[in-house]
Amino acid sequence: MNFRHRSYQSELLDRPDIPFEDIKRNMQELNFINTWLGGHAITLNGLAALIDKKKPASAVTICEVGCGGGDNLVAIKNWCEKRKIPVAFIGIDINPHCIEVAAKRLLNNAQWIASDYKEVELETPPDIIFSSLFCHHFSDREMVKQLQWMKTNARLGFFINDLHRHKVAYYSIKVLTNLFSKSYLVKHDAPLSVARGFTRDEWIQFLSIAGIPDFTIEWKWAFRWLIVSKNKCD
Repeated sequence: MNFRHRSYQSELLDRPDIPFEDIKRNMQELNFINTWLGGHAITLNGLAALIDKKKPASAVTICEVGCGGGDNLVAIKNWCEKRKIPVAFIGIDINPHCIEVAAKRLLNNAQWIASDYKEVELETPPDIIFSSLFCHHFSDREMVKQLQWMKTNARLGFFINDLHRHKVAYYSIKVLTNLFSKSYLVKHDAPLSVARGFTRDEWIQFLSIAGIPDFTIEWKWAFRWLIVSKNKCD
């Protein structure tokens, strides 16, 4: 495989005919991977970069696009509770079954939207919008549109936690999932997700095309990028 160029092979998870029980197993294993390989920690780093160091006077509204079963939002809820930060959530996912799972995990201060994020019109802009392991599902053109949507709809800013396309990441996750995963979706899609990921230069190009001049890009273990963009608020 040539990692200089991004793969455009479709992931199984993007097919409309996958049984939800298989998707549910996939979500459970991804949550395990995110927990033990530091994925949730990267999400919390992105959140901390956008939340004022002082305790907010009112609830911070955090919106996740591609929220799946709500694992990231649960991690954020626990993080905020420990710091006594009032928080409210918006979860957006195109799969209504994923929304049902997430809604059962976060019962309070949460709004759930089963829709393609591009079709969502938010009455009140959330303070922070983020995505995790979501961007690599899209084409380059769609990625630019997504960046523009996040920038336009977030009051304080947005952040992205996603995969770095790299041969070490690809072959490592391929070996690990073949050894330990019981999900055919994880075994097929996890290495492919890395091959569909982006490089630093590609992120810089997308952000430039999207008209977003203010951002930071940090490399995080294990082979992730954390992109943060702050809006200038009055």
